Amino acid sequence: MSRNHKLKTEYQDILLLLGWTAIAVGLRLTLLASKPPWTDEFSTLVFSLGNSFLGVPLNQAIALDTLLQPLQPNPNHGVVQVVQNLITESNHPPLYFVLAHLWMNFWLPQSTDLVSVWVARSLPALLGAASIPAIYGLSWLSFRSRLVSQLAAAMMAVSPYGIFLAQEARHYTLAILWVIASLSCLAIAIRRLEYRKLIPLWLVIVWIAANFLGMATHYFFVLTLCAEAIVLSVLWWRQHRRTGFRLMSSADPWWQILLVAVGTFLGGLVWLPVFFHNNYGSDLTDWIQNGSNGLLALLNPIFQALAAWLTMISLLPVEARQLPIVIASGFVMLIFFLWALPWLYRGIKVKLTQSKTRLMTWVFVGIVCSAIALFFFFTYVFGIDLTRGARYNFVYFPAVMVLLGASLAVCWRTPNQQGKRAVALIWLMGLLSAITVVCNLGYQKYYRPDLMLEIMQNASRSPILIATTHKTHVQIGEMMGLGREFKLAGIDTPQFLLARETSAPTTTLQQAVNNFSRPLDLWLINFHAPVEVDSCTIDALSSPPVNGYDYQLYRCN
Repeated sequence: MSRNHKLKTEYQDILLLLGWTAIAVGLRLTLLASKPPWTDEFSTLVFSLGNSFLGVPLNQAIALDTLLQPLQPNPNHGVVQVVQNLITESNHPPLYFVLAHLWMNFWLPQSTDLVSVWVARSLPALLGAASIPAIYGLSWLSFRSRLVSQLAAAMMAVSPYGIFLAQEARHYTLAILWVIASLSCLAIAIRRLEYRKLIPLWLVIVWIAANFLGMATHYFFVLTLCAEAIVLSVLWWRQHRRTGFRLMSSADPWWQILLVAVGTFLGGLVWLPVFFHNNYGSDLTDWIQNGSNGLLALLNPIFQALAAWLTMISLLPVEARQLPIVIASGFVMLIFFLWALPWLYRGIKVKLTQSKTRLMTWVFVGIVCSAIALFFFFTYVFGIDLTRGARYNFVYFPAVMVLLGASLAVCWRTPNQQGKRAVALIWLMGLLSAITVVCNLGYQKYYRPDLMLEIMQNASRSPILIATTHKTHVQIGEMMGLGREFKLAGIDTPQFLLARETSAPTTTLQQAVNNFSRPLDLWLINFHAPVEVDSCTIDALSSPPVNGYDYQLYRCN
């Protein structure tokens, strides 16, 4: 190949990668603030501002502005307050929240009324877009193929799962970048181990740093490290079974792997006091416990995991409000996967038979399978159903994208044009799926306060008191979602009551209602306690259910 032709190829390669990145940025920023934030995002907003939920009064009626006060930027709050409040009130490591604090302080004027959801979500959106060149680099380090790298980047750009994570004010896209960084170090190390070459010191340092930063972003990053450890253990066993088990010499590259393991372990010890101080088994994580019994306890995790895997590639409007669209979308997705899976399986099978790609394909298949096995292990052995949170699949999502790129590269090289058409169709399905998520017709928000506001406006003509039971700051976030919708609609008259769940919430509710003049519309939303309110009668609403809000209207006259 001539030098000019090589430069032209590299130039075209860069332009194509920039094209995928531009598509990724465009999709992730489109309609970014159109969907209302949900409780986890309110946690990000409040803690990233350096604010606290503890200042929201409980067991008394409060005004809208009092409820929303933690969403207001405070120029006196810095990184120290961010870390302090997060460790005290939440169960996450602080790295992303500190970055989000600096990001929002840079873009938001201190005089702003409420924090901008667009600004808060733009950081993870851009970090998500950064994963496109990052996955290209990981694929190149693994397979030394521009085609594999480009196809992995193309699929990452339109992955509905990737866009779902990128359009939330949460830390998962940053964690994905650390997963890619750690897997990149693993890929380089595997190639060195294959030829018994020593691993350079710089790689050891970078690998330990990536692992440390991953744990500083999300504790579940440890699952990625466990998957890597399983793969490396199997590789060590296979290699030494052929050569014989003996003490490692100073020239054995497995010493550097051991050094990475020890360095990562010591780095993880830094977070143990924070982890136990947060009490990770607290009320904030009760939802992840497997509460099902019998057959459902066995089947639910399987179907939940399957849904998350499929939506990494395709997701049509199965959450639309029109039943015919839901049915048609489900049918098309079923036909698509029945057609696409044989293509993808054949691609992986071919990669496993080629001498140049066999090892790296095995490594990434091992990462994905090990991570999935860990998910099911925690689910079925400890009753911690990790499959309930699709977002937790970030721990192996990049590995899936690399395998997808490798498989599609085999399809692309099929002698006839059928393979190229199959690749194009799979990518177009990804693009349609990305648009589905952007338009909130797939991976819908768990809470829909916008719909709840419509119902309340249509049903109420009297002053409003909205009451809920309080267990953690999750319930404050639920009310903040509603309060923000009232604020955006220019309505500031509703009052809110957060009745502490552990201190006679029924009595608290009655006392609060007694302090209001009549008539009064009492909206009980997610109120988990017996309801006995004198002089108030239930209004028989015929309104539809709303995501995240179990509600009942009482007329007090």
